[in-house]
Amino acid sequence: MVSANPAVAPSPVVRKRRRRGVRTLSTRDKVVLSLMVGIPLLGVLFFIWFPAVATVLLSFTKWNGIGGLSTIKADGVQNYVQAATNYPPFWPAVRHNVLWLVVFLVIATPLGMLFAVVLDRNIRGSRVYQSLLFLPVMLSLALIGIIWELIYSPNFGLLNNVIGHSGQHNLIDWLGNPNLNLWAVLVEACWRQAPYVMVLYLAGLKAVDPSLREAALVDGAGPWQTFWRVVFPTLRPINIVILVITVIESLRAFDLVYITNGGNNGLELLSVLITRNIVGQVSRIGFGSALGVVLLVISLVPIVTFLVMQLRQEKRS
Repeated sequence: MVSANPAVAPSPVVRKRRRRGVRTLSTRDKVVLSLMVGIPLLGVLFFIWFPAVATVLLSFTKWNGIGGLSTIKADGVQNYVQAATNYPPFWPAVRHNVLWLVVFLVIATPLGMLFAVVLDRNIRGSRVYQSLLFLPVMLSLALIGIIWELIYSPNFGLLNNVIGHSGQHNLIDWLGNPNLNLWAVLVEACWRQAPYVMVLYLAGLKAVDPSLREAALVDGAGPWQTFWRVVFPTLRPINIVILVITVIESLRAFDLVYITNGGNNGLELLSVLITRNIVGQVSRIGFGSALGVVLLVISLVPIVTFLVMQLRQEKRS
């Protein structure tokens, strides 16, 4: 008696279809894929990771850049000890960099967020306002420094003439007074940073699902509650990007202070000290590298802290 359910072998058509589903890369595809991955990877390794690792290694050496790599001598942590104990501009530069970061986080970032929220309401002429506010971002920092030097000029500057301090007896030297020049330059920096943050938040607000706001309005939430309890939590990826950019922009500040007075007399920054020691007349590459590592550590602290807090919050939720 023949079995009612004989084992049916797959037809050749089914086998061909299964074989067609698994596609192997040709030699040309492999070459193209290798180039697409390899070239950016080599660029990142050569222009980012290699200088970073080399800077950390050179910070433990004593080298003036003359005589080739054979003249590099190990110096332990003496560069860091010297910077902390026997280099007067170091601690003022650290304080100024930290203050720069705090001002960006407390003033420039909230101001940029306010601009974004107002422009996101599609007020009349919002495109014009957005273009005018974004104008400082398109200017170079050197040009911004020159513009604000004209505004801060003691004798002929706009600011002194507006507040009535343009006479010889009551002049205010905004950029020459070490008690005022840092705050004056921070105003310049915020003038450029706030529109940059505005554009990033605008992009995030445009991506928010409109149904979330409609649901909040139905539940009786006001504009303030809708933004902070519904819209703002959805901007978490944008907040991380803005934090990283804010830290980078604040700690790499160089152009404004250098074009003002060369980074002296109350405008000391770590970036200026690094440039002065590595490419200046002193040419202490090991010591300048140590200052660069300090700047790197300062920049990583707020970023790592924020990311850890975000990860803990996600785990709890």
